[in-house]
Amino acid sequence: MIGPLASQHIVLQRFPVVTTTGGEWRSRHPGSQALALTTGHKRDYSEGAASRNYFENDALMFPVPQPEDRLNNKAEVLGLLLDEAQPLAIAAAFLAKNPIHHDVSGDTKIVVLTDVSGANRVYKAGDMEFVQVAQDGVVIAKDGSEWQQNEQTLMRDDGAKLPRLPAHRAFWFGWHAAFPETRWVF
Repeated sequence: MIGPLASQHIVLQRFPVVTTTGGEWRSRHPGSQALALTTGHKRDYSEGAASRNYFENDALMFPVPQPEDRLNNKAEVLGLLLDEAQPLAIAAAFLAKNPIHHDVSGDTKIVVLTDVSGANRVYKAGDMEFVQVAQDGVVIAKDGSEWQQNEQTLMRDDGAKLPRLPAHRAFWFGWHAAFPETRWVF
């Protein structure tokens, strides 16, 4: 590492990130604002224009230290890094087939909820087991309780909350290059 702060051992806080469609985001967050595509610069900012050719094949632009062939290079994974836990990567294709996925990261029980757009959100599950995603972001637990899903928490009618955990989508090759000791699910 280089730069004036490299020796300061600064650790940035991780935040949850969601990759979704514009339509799904607007349906959940109708008051959101977005940047305009008309920037005054001569660049095509339409959907996929900047990297379409790159995404059409599995070739990489640069070498990676330890190639890994369990998944295609550009297969998307949901990456999770919790303190003191082994990094976890879950294939997006697996999550699309399993919209409710319970797992454990270190000592933390988690649930990954995947919506119809393919967006993944990870929450601390505690002792709750979720069995169904209903309409309007409601998730049904095994005990019959209903939990409202939002960007920060899962919240039950009585005020009980389960926090959202920091996770994000990445390409398999990049995640594996950064975290070769990853536990993976696919």
